[in-house]
Amino acid sequence: MQTEGGAERRAGIPPRIIAWFAEHARDLPWRRPEFSAWGTLVSEIMLQQTPVARVIPRLEQWLARWPTPDALAADSPAEAVRAWDRLGYPRRALRLHAAAVAISERHGGIVPADVDALLALPGIGDYTARAVAAFAFGVRTPVVDVNTRRVLARAVAGLGEAGPARIRADLDAMQALLPGDPAEARQFNAGTMELGQTVCTARAPTCEACPIAELCAWRAAGYPDYDGPAAPRQARFEGSDRQVRGLIMRELRQSDTPVPAEVVEQLWPDAVQRERALASLLADGLATGDAEQGYRLPIG
Repeated sequence: MQTEGGAERRAGIPPRIIAWFAEHARDLPWRRPEFSAWGTLVSEIMLQQTPVARVIPRLEQWLARWPTPDALAADSPAEAVRAWDRLGYPRRALRLHAAAVAISERHGGIVPADVDALLALPGIGDYTARAVAAFAFGVRTPVVDVNTRRVLARAVAGLGEAGPARIRADLDAMQALLPGDPAEARQFNAGTMELGQTVCTARAPTCEACPIAELCAWRAAGYPDYDGPAAPRQARFEGSDRQVRGLIMRELRQSDTPVPAEVVEQLWPDAVQRERALASLLADGLATGDAEQGYRLPIG
């Protein structure tokens, strides 16, 4: 078998990852057979930029309260944002509520299985649409997240990092390895993500535990340093507009009545930054009101 490059090496990657995943996959709620397509959609949105450990309890609470798209659609956006609590990036709660309304109105309350139909839902991007189609319905389609990109960059391209995301190129790279059988494709999608999450990590890959170490182009090349364009890094949280937005949102979530402007003013000493953060929340639809009437979560 070839140890660097070539179709033979690449062809050996999927079956090894599938076999490894069958033995080492973590027991997560959204991987259980009885888990609903709606639950998969909710979990995928919650998992964006949020660790698994924080998502699981919030997901369980969310689905207990809103077990179907119709249930969430019948409630207010404010309740969705309030229930989102401290998961971060609360616009995701608004997007999820809007998607629930669309599913209820356009699809009779049933999450669609088709990638294009999923993409047509408000706030549903390429990754989420493909993940729901693949994991909830068994559709054969490439699913690519940051972990998948890292595994492919190292194992196939011989690069230490994946660099900036390129949606079409990333999907093509995964499509080239995707097994023809839909069930195997589903396992390969999930297994590659799991491998990147738990073994082929960004800072400390454990190559001795990797099922495709012998086929990895980066390892075969001697782990060369990455010298390509860097992926954008998230700005620090402390002192950022994100922190100020979070303080304002916490105050709004805790109140059933409009929060007076003077209360908002006490949340952060820098008036310019505070007003900028408040203005962005209003523009995003996460808050409504004005200085005279006070501010609250969106009603509907």
